[in-house]
Amino acid sequence: MRNAASPWRAWLPAQLQVDATERWRAALGAGLGILFAALLSRVLSGGGGAPAALAQTWLVAPLGASAVLVFAVPASPLAQPWAVVGGNTVSALVGIACALAVPDPSWAAALAVGLAIGAMFTLRCLHPPGGAMALLTAFGGVGSVGFALFPAAINSLLLVAAGLAYNRATGRRYPHGQQAPVAPAAGGASFTDADLDAALGRYNQVLDLPRDDLAALLAAAEGEAYRRRLGALSCADIMSREPVTVSFGTPLQEAWALLHRHRIKALPVVDRVQRVVGIVTLADFLRHADLERHEGWSQRLRAFIRASGATHGDKAEVVGQIMTRQVRVASAERPLAELLPLFAQGGHHHIPIVGSEARLVGMLTQSDVVSSLLRSG
Repeated sequence: MRNAASPWRAWLPAQLQVDATERWRAALGAGLGILFAALLSRVLSGGGGAPAALAQTWLVAPLGASAVLVFAVPASPLAQPWAVVGGNTVSALVGIACALAVPDPSWAAALAVGLAIGAMFTLRCLHPPGGAMALLTAFGGVGSVGFALFPAAINSLLLVAAGLAYNRATGRRYPHGQQAPVAPAAGGASFTDADLDAALGRYNQVLDLPRDDLAALLAAAEGEAYRRRLGALSCADIMSREPVTVSFGTPLQEAWALLHRHRIKALPVVDRVQRVVGIVTLADFLRHADLERHEGWSQRLRAFIRASGATHGDKAEVVGQIMTRQVRVASAERPLAELLPLFAQGGHHHIPIVGSEARLVGMLTQSDVVSSLLRSG
């Protein structure tokens, strides 16, 4: 029975992943947008007291479909200002031309819808209500080119103006840029701009979703996959405990010896109560030893590390003089999945882990993260 019913599942509507607040926001916006366009269009037509029977002279029915797009899916490429205004206006012109050229309204309507879609593709203003606009003008025998300006274009402009104000006031980006570059994925996405373009090219269909939102959704899905695979794994579960530390006044020679002896690349710098005040890395030593010049670098490094014995001078003598003070730390309870972007894209190789009262309890390194990812499958 289950297999027999499965072919019909494609006909069932998908559940909308929007809450009641968003639904009411869209419904209220569409109503206000139509009201705004209708009232101003009636004034512009000079028919301030026109009865409902004459509404078609200053307000066109396809505008209702446009309102659904502008207020319910403002990020859609089909709902952008040029799509709304250009699509409705061009389609109205196509419908008028077909009405004038083809006597049979059925043939005129069919030809108008097909040509309108082609024109909207060419002018990059694909807008579904444009098909209704072409059908309305062709089947209704509209013979005046002025109809494309008023009410078609004016109605559309007024609706877009209402959409701009309402969407921005309610926290929705409109217009939604359709050619913005894909931002780096927050979750360290494994795909590139070129990968996305290649996939869209093979798909070869119109997507009712802007490219940047599609990339963001794919990156978010990858992030959710990371969280699912890593489960409830926290920093405390995989960190290296009892890390080797130094203090502000630790001599450079001693700190260098610790790095070499333990084969590590960073030492947290802590105060008397084990709070992190900085971090000193191999890179800090190399940078302060002026190793950009390759000649004699080993001698310069030894000279930099060796204590001079002087009480005053420009040469750094202790860790506090070369450490990095701005240190990113993470709590022991923090989910590991949240830190993956820092290692994947942020350039971090080690992050101190703190517990209660911000005291150092461990060190999280790239090796720890890679090992946990391998264990997670």
